[in-house]
Amino acid sequence: MKKRTKLSHVASDGSARMVDVSAKPESLRTARARGAIRMSKVAFEAIRSQQIKKGDVLSVARLAGIMAAKRTADLIPLCHPLLLDDVQVSLSADAGLPGIVAESAVRTTGRTGVEMEAILAVTVALVTVYDMAKSVDKGMVIGDISLIEKTGGTSPAISQG
Repeated sequence: MKKRTKLSHVASDGSARMVDVSAKPESLRTARARGAIRMSKVAFEAIRSQQIKKGDVLSVARLAGIMAAKRTADLIPLCHPLLLDDVQVSLSADAGLPGIVAESAVRTTGRTGVEMEAILAVTVALVTVYDMAKSVDKGMVIGDISLIEKTGGTSPAISQG
């Protein structure tokens, strides 16, 4: 018989709850995430050559991703508000998709991890690319969003590339 795992975000009465992290020690915690948006060759070239009417798509999307990481607790109901030490978001053109690949790296010293901040940074950066380029291609597809690395805390570190 398989042992049942207690869910950390479920109270004894079955309701959702925020996890109490007050007894956890502070430690350096990092997370990296990645995702992509696929698009037509026309949209890809318009972004790459900065011909999108709304402006520099990749710069605006990078800033949107950073801002999203900083506001994660406002958007994900059970996330703890965190003081982030560093948020990096990069976007690169990939002709093989064709599309844009977004990556984020987030760091904090605290009692809980920054996985959600890293994932949200990538997600919002990609949604911003869509918003800025939708006049050229409404058929863009956002996907492949994943946590690719997590370190710190008591959970095992992960690394997926």
